[in-house]
Formats: sequence, structure tokens, C-alpha cells
Amino acid sequence: MSASKNSLWSLRRVTATVAKGFFDVTHNSIALIGLTVLFIAIALFARPELRTLGENQLYSWLQERQVQLTGIISNPVASDRATATDPKDLPKQQASVATWLSKKYHVAIEPVSAIVSEAYSVGTRSRLDPTLILAVMAIESGFNPFAQSQVGAQGLMQVMTSVHSDKYQSFGGKFAAFDPLANLQVGVKVLQDCIRSAGGSVEGGLKYYVGATNLQDDGGYAAKVLAEYSRLQLVAQGRTVPTWLPPIIAAPQEAATSASSAPTVPVKSGNGTATVAMN
Repeated sequence: MSASKNSLWSLRRVTATVAKGFFDVTHNSIALIGLTVLFIAIALFARPELRTLGENQLYSWLQERQVQLTGIISNPVASDRATATDPKDLPKQQASVATWLSKKYHVAIEPVSAIVSEAYSVGTRSRLDPTLILAVMAIESGFNPFAQSQVGAQGLMQVMTSVHSDKYQSFGGKFAAFDPLANLQVGVKVLQDCIRSAGGSVEGGLKYYVGATNLQDDGGYAAKVLAEYSRLQLVAQGRTVPTWLPPIIAAPQEAATSASSAPTVPVKSGNGTATVAMN
């Protein structure tokens, strides 16, 4: 056998040996990986807490990667915490009220829809007209859930949190005053108590609600609420009601009679039917 043939034969043996070794190592490695995955799967199935820990760590890593790529910290449960409802999901009457309030008070339709829906739900349980509840809310805060008065009344229905802190305990404490739906429920409870204290009179209850119990004049508060209440009742009935009423400008000689000449609407109260100026 020549030297060239011997060299070629030796090269083939070396190549075959290397290939066989590589195949054996690869095969054993795949088998080892398969066994490792199998053992991990068995461990995760037998120990749910390990699975939860692994999921949390993976989720945390994915969040960190997203922050690095986008610069935004995501929170997928934020939409669940938001006070918002698609107006298309509301009954026609509630959707009409929500749309009207959204236009008049320049607030987004989705959160107003959620508030209107809750007002109707709470109103049914408390036996209060939901449009009265919404009228109080409109005059009190203009649907600003973070509103606060000079005397400390807070939230949508301007409840005195310091006075009614006990009513917020079931919602987690006084900071719930700034949660729209919690504030609504507490405000309705306070309004209900006020109307009961006034002998069932809505107008008298509003005077209690605004804190003018011992005063002869409530500054026109009850009249404003009742006027808005009347408008909302008409909206709920499907009537067309303007969201803005032009101010009545009286001439100097007519100033003394301007109040009696203002357009009025009938409103129901605990003491019968009264007439309230629309302006």
C-alpha cells in the first residue's frame, strides 16, 4: 500500500471517529435536556408554588424588557381599575342621560356612563330617583371626582369625609372618597338620611345636605339641584333638552321683576309640586 493511500485511509478513520463522537455527544446532550425538561415539568406539576414563582419571575423579566424597549411601565390591570363603561352597553334611557351630561359638563362619556349606571343601581336600592342623585352630583362637583370645597367636602358628591369617615370604612378608608363609585354610594346614603330628617321632603333634604339646616336661605342650592333634576328627568324621558341656557339679561327698569319673568318648570318634592326657575 502506497504512502498516499495510507494517509487517505487514516484521514477517513479520523473523520469517522470524530463524526461518531460528535453524534454521541449530541445525542446524549439532547437526551439529557429532555430528561431535565421532564423532571422540571414533574416538579412544577407537583409543586404549584414553584410554578407560580417561575411565572412571576418570567413576567417580571418580560416587564423589565418592555420598559427597556419602550420606556413605559405597563400595568394590564389598569383598565380594570378605571371607572369607565361603554355607553353602548347601557339601556337607552341611561345612555341618553350619560350623553347629555357628558356634553354639558365636558367630561368623557365612558366614565360618565359608569357613574350613570351606578346611580341607577344605587337609586333602585335606596328608593331615590337616579336623576336626582345625578343632579346633586352635577351641582356639587360638575362630575370632578377630585373636587374639594373650602370646608373640606370631597369627591363627586362633595361629602364631608371627616364627618362621614365611618361610612368609608367598608371601602377601605377615607381615601375612598376619591373613588367615584364609592363616593357616590356614601353620598347617596348621606342624602337619604337628610331627606329622612326633613320628613321626606326632597327640597328640605337638600337644605340639610348643603349644611343650611339652621339658615333661612340655602343660597339657591336646592333650586339649582331641583332645576337640574327636572332637566335630567326630561332627558330620561327622551325629550330634547339644551345643554346650555343663555343668561337672561334684564334692563335696569326690569331688574326688580326678572325673577318672576324667568322660565320655570314644575318639580316634585316631598311637599308637593313647586316651580323652579330654569336659569
